[in-house]
Amino acid sequence: MNDFVYPGILSSIALLVYYFTLLKAGTARVKYDVKAPSHDGPDEYLRKVRVHQNTLEHLALFLPGLWLFSFAVDPVWASIIGILWPLGRIGYAYGYYKDAEKRGLGLYISMPPIYIFIIGSLIGFFLKI
Repeated sequence: MNDFVYPGILSSIALLVYYFTLLKAGTARVKYDVKAPSHDGPDEYLRKVRVHQNTLEHLALFLPGLWLFSFAVDPVWASIIGILWPLGRIGYAYGYYKDAEKRGLGLYISMPPIYIFIIGSLIGFFLKI
């Protein structure tokens, strides 16, 4: 079996997590009657929008990092390490939805895979020279 199927599945899961935050931000816009292009609204709305935006910012590092690490080091290890990202991002979202101060644990779970991927892929590619 092609080991790259695992990072492919994980990429799909990560995109679904991102879409979940997009959906929550969009439904909050309707619920709190925040007209586009405004982002001014109650704290409950702002927290959902911030989760969505922050997830997008991290997704831009996670996905390329996942695939670089998969090619430079190992796709199975990339998937094992990377599963922390969507789990952490869901925890981050639900914590932040309740209170901005409750986002920390999810953030701290989702960050290490990004660092591991970026540094690990750089080392892995150098070792292939």
